[in-house]
Amino acid sequence: MSKELKPFIFASLLLLLCAAGACKPARDLPKETEEQKEERMEWFSRAKLGIFIHWGIYSRGDWSESWSFHNKKVSIEDYFAQEADFTASRYDPAEWVSLIRESGASYTVITSKHHDGFALWGTEAGEVSAVKSSAAGRDVLTPFVEEVRRQGGLKLGLYYSLIDWPREDYPNLFREGPARYDIHKEPERWKHFLEFNMAQMMELASAYNPDLWWFDGDWEFSSEEWDAPGIVSALRKVNPSVVINSRIQGNGDYATPELGVPVVRPESRWWETCMTINDSWGFRKADLNFKDPGTVLRMLADCMSMGGNLLLDIGPRADGTIPEEEVKVLKELGRWISKHEEAVYPTRAGIPAGHVQGYTTLSQDAMTLYVYIPYAPATPLEVKGLKSKVKGVRVVGSDVLPSWTVYNDIDWSEVPGVYYISIPAAALDPSMTVLALELEEPLRLYRGSGQIMSFNQ
Repeated sequence: MSKELKPFIFASLLLLLCAAGACKPARDLPKETEEQKEERMEWFSRAKLGIFIHWGIYSRGDWSESWSFHNKKVSIEDYFAQEADFTASRYDPAEWVSLIRESGASYTVITSKHHDGFALWGTEAGEVSAVKSSAAGRDVLTPFVEEVRRQGGLKLGLYYSLIDWPREDYPNLFREGPARYDIHKEPERWKHFLEFNMAQMMELASAYNPDLWWFDGDWEFSSEEWDAPGIVSALRKVNPSVVINSRIQGNGDYATPELGVPVVRPESRWWETCMTINDSWGFRKADLNFKDPGTVLRMLADCMSMGGNLLLDIGPRADGTIPEEEVKVLKELGRWISKHEEAVYPTRAGIPAGHVQGYTTLSQDAMTLYVYIPYAPATPLEVKGLKSKVKGVRVVGSDVLPSWTVYNDIDWSEVPGVYYISIPAAALDPSMTVLALELEEPLRLYRGSGQIMSFNQ
């Protein structure tokens, strides 16, 4: 099984790229102002939920994607034998996209190529693909992209692995073991790989024009060694509005913490956490540890409360079917988001922890504080530290009004009163209830440690 780039294809593609100006370094691009970046990132800042899709030959379900051979859990020969089972025989891209839209997600990211080098599209730059080396024998990426565009309502992201462990011109194959070569001693061999990568990225950029690039695998080499600025420059020459994640040695737009919602908000202005729906990225027969919908909704609310997005991964089987447990989670996400839409997409980061036992967000004008309660309160919900007075409280998505009162609201004290809100059982959502606290003025908070009274009136 050859993984080498055909020389005549490689040469012609690179000549075309450089003739089009895609090989110029990033410093040749006009410098982006802060206002321009804010505009370019606007959709991402409101995205809240994305659906990640890991699909490839590993989707037979016996071993993990790419890492299984890299960590020597399985031989590379047995790993690639899975190509015979990647049939996509029941693959329905329209059904996939419809389900993702039903989930309430605003964007989707699919693995165009993982670290094993297996491309889902009909790449001309390599020999390892759904078209050339799998039982499917056809391009399976294009139908998905076409459905995303046809059905509308979703931004398209393409995952692309910078590393390609099995290729002979890539330095590393196994985590432990000698490298094939030293890139500084054999620069032409490394250049050959980088040009192969660029050729594939330009195929994807020109064919699909994604709204987002989701890179992975940058840890093995430096920004300079990858020519990360040059990659970003080339992609932005094709689409100046494209959004790029951080996994290109810091040359992207937003941070991507993985498998765990941050305890404190990341320093990056924009961020998302990517999360598996069970314990695996791709489909695994033995992994039945699926997160229930309520758990996923808590993660979503947690991310939103800190101004970030949740990118939730699903793993279709090799035949293209999506496990029923994953379908259930996505459908419940859709039900909940549809009911609570005003408290999802139009919101921004909420208030610091400690003011209420729940997650929070704010309306864009800071006149409404949303509180997400992933439990059924046995006693009135306590909200403290609001210097902006509350003029009304309602349960989002319900006509049943809660009762509320405020204690210790003393006009001459700098410490504001404490609100206690009783939520009728009939108004509780089965997964997570949302309160909307309407304020008399844009939110102001008390963040002090209390006070000792030196006088009284």
